[in-house]
Amino acid sequence: MALRHEPTASYRSVQDALRVLETVARRGTGINDSELARETGVGTERLTTLLRMLRREAYVEQITDGAYVTGAAFARLGSADGHQEALRETLQHTLDRLRDSVGAAVYLSRYVDGEVKVTQYADGPDTPKVNEWVDFRHSAHATAVGKSLLTQLDHEGRRDHLARHRPARLTSRTITSDRLLLNRLASQPPTVPVLDLQEYAIGTVCAAVPITAGSSVGCLALSLPLEHAHRLRRAADTLNRNAAPVLLSLAI
Repeated sequence: MALRHEPTASYRSVQDALRVLETVARRGTGINDSELARETGVGTERLTTLLRMLRREAYVEQITDGAYVTGAAFARLGSADGHQEALRETLQHTLDRLRDSVGAAVYLSRYVDGEVKVTQYADGPDTPKVNEWVDFRHSAHATAVGKSLLTQLDHEGRRDHLARHRPARLTSRTITSDRLLLNRLASQPPTVPVLDLQEYAIGTVCAAVPITAGSSVGCLALSLPLEHAHRLRRAADTLNRNAAPVLLSLAI
């Protein structure tokens, strides 16, 4: 199975952020922003934005003279001992903040061994998660999560998935035609969120954006009750703009 990765804005931000982090880590005693700009080649305005995000995520911190050193989160993720637990905690912290930022339940999903898997999510009393009335593994054709993951596969990978999980009609809006679904997936721009407008469940709308980390296929998604459908596109754009911290955690 080949992948159809195309760089998104978040992916490019992560490449720059990793360059900044590596430079800070090399200078164990601290490095100021002008030295960082010179050594990384990242413009001043962009560097300021990246450093703000890296400080918020505790990947870097400022010491008394204003220089930057690596932070606690970077140390935890960089350690082989307990890395998976540290990664899960870091991702959960980010998902919780994203949930509050977009005002919706937020999900992190991956395509693992040919199956859709929701690995973590953040919900709350005012941001309930989707009722999984049909297993997400069997409903990729109808969910924003599933469609976002499938767009990152090549044509044969998508055909293989649909052959193993025949598209069933879950609501009157569900696409069950292989040809129509494959055409929709092929024409989906990687930088535009994938939407589910009551295709999986009546009363729920969802959106998902790709998370490209190395060779793995993943996505970030959100769900809203139908009465908040007017917020979907704006919330999806916010999710897309704020995907970089998740990608960064997976890349370290």
